[in-house]
Amino acid sequence: MTTSITAPTWPSADGLWHHLHLAPEALGAGAPGVADAAIVVERGAIAWVGAQANVPAAYRQLPTHEGHGACVTPGLVDCHTHLVYGGQRANEFAMRLAGASYEEVARAGGGIVSTVQATRALSEDALFDAAVPRLQALLAEGVCAIEIKSGYGLSLEHERKQLRVARRLGQAFGVTVCTTFLGAHALPPEYAGRSEDYIRLVCLEMLPALADQGLVDAVDVFCETIGFTLAQTEQVFKAAQALGLPVKLHAEQLSDMGGSALAARFGALSCDHIEHLSAEGIAAMRQAGTVAVLLPGAYYTLRDTHLPPIAALRAAGVPMAVSTDHNPGTSPVLSLVLMMNMACTLFRLTVPEALAGVTRHAAQALGLQATHGSIAVACPANFVLWPVGDVAELAYWLGQRPACSVVRQGRLAVDGMGLQRSTA
Repeated sequence: MTTSITAPTWPSADGLWHHLHLAPEALGAGAPGVADAAIVVERGAIAWVGAQANVPAAYRQLPTHEGHGACVTPGLVDCHTHLVYGGQRANEFAMRLAGASYEEVARAGGGIVSTVQATRALSEDALFDAAVPRLQALLAEGVCAIEIKSGYGLSLEHERKQLRVARRLGQAFGVTVCTTFLGAHALPPEYAGRSEDYIRLVCLEMLPALADQGLVDAVDVFCETIGFTLAQTEQVFKAAQALGLPVKLHAEQLSDMGGSALAARFGALSCDHIEHLSAEGIAAMRQAGTVAVLLPGAYYTLRDTHLPPIAALRAAGVPMAVSTDHNPGTSPVLSLVLMMNMACTLFRLTVPEALAGVTRHAAQALGLQATHGSIAVACPANFVLWPVGDVAELAYWLGQRPACSVVRQGRLAVDGMGLQRSTA
C-alpha cells in the first residue's frame, strides 16, 4: 500500500524567535556566536537576525516564538546520499566481516549490482514508501536540504523512476532535494564486457532524456578501478557540460585515479570520498573552488585505514563538507549528527569544521550556498534549535539523537523541544 503523504501542513514559523543562543559561524564564515539572539521570519524567509537587544521596533510587535535559550544552527545539509533504492545488503556486511574486500564482494555479484536488481523490481510507489522512513530519520535531526542520487537503475526507465521518487520526496516533506544523475555508477549486467557501449547510452540517451524532463540537477560518476575510467568519466562530464549541468565525482576512494583533477577541470561542485587524494588533486580542487566531501560512514563501515588528507586540505583552504553517504552497501547511516562525531574522531576535524561541514560547505557542495547553510537575511528560513548549551555537544554525544526543533522552508516542521509556538 502506498504511504499517504500530503503537502506540508506544519505551522508557519513567521514571527519573532527570541531567547536564542546563535552558534558561532551560523551567520557565515568567521561570524561570532550571539549569546542572546533573535531571528525574525516573514513570509517564510529570514527578515532580520542579530542580538535580541537590537531587534528593530518594527518587529517587536510580531507574534513571538520562545526559544528557551536553545543553541541555533543553520538547517543541516546532507550533500551526498543514495536514499532511493530497493532491498538491503546486510549479507555483504557479514561477508566483509568474514574477510572479503569491497572489490571481492562486487566481483562476486554483490555490491551495487545487487541493489540494482532489487531497485528495478520495485515500482515507483514502492520505492517512495521505502525511502520515506529513511528521509524522516534525517529530517528529525535537522536536515533541511539533501542530495539524492540515482545510480541503482542503470537504465533509462529505472533511473527515471529513482529521480521521480526523489522529486516526490522533496514535495511531500517540504525539504530541498537536489537530484544527481549517477547513471555511471556501475556496469549493468546486460552490458557486461561492453562498458564503452554503456557509457554511450548514458551520454547520448539517458542523460539528455532525464535532463529534458527536469529530473537532473547535477551529474556524478563512480571513477574507480571497479567503476569507470578517467576517459569514460570525461565523456560523461562533457555530456553534462553540453546540457549546462554541473558535475560531481566519486573520486579517489579506493585508489588514486586522478579523478579529482579531472573533475576540477570541469569546475566540479565536489569530489567525494577522496581518501587517496593526491597533492595535485588538492591543488586543482583549490583552484576550481571544488568542495571535498568527507564520508566517514563509508570509511567506518569498510574498516578503511587510509585517512583522507585532512591537514593538506586544511592548509590549502579547500572547503570540507561532511555527509552520510547513506546507501545500503557501504554506509547504512541515517544520522548526520553522528557523522559530525565521526568526522571529528576519525578524521580529526575541529568542531567548527564539522559544523561548517554539515551546513555552509555542504550547501556549497550542492551549489546551494546562496540559499542554504547559513542564517542570512532574504534566505529561506531553515534553522535548528538544539537543546544543548554549546554547539560542541552536537559532535560530542555519541549515539544520542537530540530532541531538536526544526524550522524548514519557513515552517515549524519538527518540534522535538515542545516549544511554545506563538504568543501574543
